Amino acid sequence: MGKVLCFGELLLRLSPGSGGEWIGQRSMPVFVGGAELNVAQALAKWEIPVAFTTAIPDHWLSQQIVESLTKKDIDTSVIQYRGDRIGTYYLPVGSEMKNAGVIYDRAGSSFAELQPGQIDWAKVFDGVDWFHFSAICPAVSQGAADVCEEALAYASSKGIAISLDLNYRAKLWKYGVASADIMPALARYCTLIMGNIWAANMMLNVPLDHALIADNNKESYIQQAINTSSFIISEFSACKTVANTFRFDDGQGGVQYYTTLYKDKELHVSAEYKTDHVVDKVGSGDCFMAGLIFGFQKSLSPSETLEFATAAAFQKLFITGDATDKTAAQVFAEIKKHELH
Repeated sequence: MGKVLCFGELLLRLSPGSGGEWIGQRSMPVFVGGAELNVAQALAKWEIPVAFTTAIPDHWLSQQIVESLTKKDIDTSVIQYRGDRIGTYYLPVGSEMKNAGVIYDRAGSSFAELQPGQIDWAKVFDGVDWFHFSAICPAVSQGAADVCEEALAYASSKGIAISLDLNYRAKLWKYGVASADIMPALARYCTLIMGNIWAANMMLNVPLDHALIADNNKESYIQQAINTSSFIISEFSACKTVANTFRFDDGQGGVQYYTTLYKDKELHVSAEYKTDHVVDKVGSGDCFMAGLIFGFQKSLSPSETLEFATAAAFQKLFITGDATDKTAAQVFAEIKKHELH
């Protein structure tokens, strides 16, 4: 088994108290994350060989961050040191404002300023058999989008498995193009595409049967997952597996969660999880993505892979911070506990 390489922007999440008390306290929590780094941290926790590459400035703050990641058994040797700043964003811990209230401060970051030709991909991909990125990467700038395609073309030419998380951030696509103008060209390289039926519709122009899902019932969503998955596989020839997540918030802090995985013309549906209390939603989808990679790297069956990813993602809802702190054994224990109930 070779290494998994995760590529994306390393971010600092600043989490002020929602009531403004942080001003008087002169203090707020800071979390190191970013979608692809969250995946890398989960894989390292689960003892999967993993490397992470990004672009960050060459200064003492970066060095402290890199040292902390190295201690977590993430290979940081291929991180690119260039540019002037680390991207940040602001979001209170456990906030229900995740989409509407998040404040990004990423313009001009080292990652956003990347351009093709700056990264030696042959060196970066040495020993790698799986490459992961997300739709957040090309959202930050045209340069970053071009670098993504450069990496994907290299990985594809070497027969490396490629996974894509279709996470959509409306506040990031601000450089004059829509996600649907960029993402289909990148998705054509990918062997595993993960997201949800709405993101696939928006970013890959996958048809969404609004009449089918109008009743908001599970059976209709499962059928749409089949339709979405089969369409993606028919349109993007490299893609062999499609996963979709369904996370519904009840507006009072509760969550209903289940997922699907489509492979070899068969749809697998996960167990369904429910909770009336969530600690931190950030990184749950990243944890699901990491779980899928874990399953495939460990040669689990599609059903076993899906159950592991789903349990890991659900556990993340109760963990403060951007990445999971659960071991693989603890995720498997969560699956067994859920089966007993």
